[in-house]
Amino acid sequence: MKEIEGRLRELRPLLDEYHRLEAAAAALGGVEARPVRGRTRGASSTAARNGASAARRGRPRGSRGDNTRAAQAVELVRTRPGITIPELAEHMGIKPNYLYRILPQLEEEGRVRRDDKGWLPA
Repeated sequence: MKEIEGRLRELRPLLDEYHRLEAAAAALGGVEARPVRGRTRGASSTAARNGASAARRGRPRGSRGDNTRAAQAVELVRTRPGITIPELAEHMGIKPNYLYRILPQLEEEGRVRRDDKGWLPA
């Protein structure tokens, strides 16, 4: 039994790293590398003043697929009913502020439901 517990302690950091990398890969899933152009600081505000619309940076709003942190959070709620946001954040290797914003949205979508301080699958 002590050997198993010792090995589990050794593997825990690797599992945590796996979850952090999985969340990072999901977050970067829709990001494409673009060549850097010689744009100077403030060019987008100049374009806006001239009537041109500046392109929004990052992923489009509402572009959540199944390969995102939100999906990972739903899966953790499914496998660990009653899990709290700080526990979710620790398992995912992220800060909890994202989860305080996204879990109520997931609840509105009917994917999870709140139970006191914890979260349950819908």
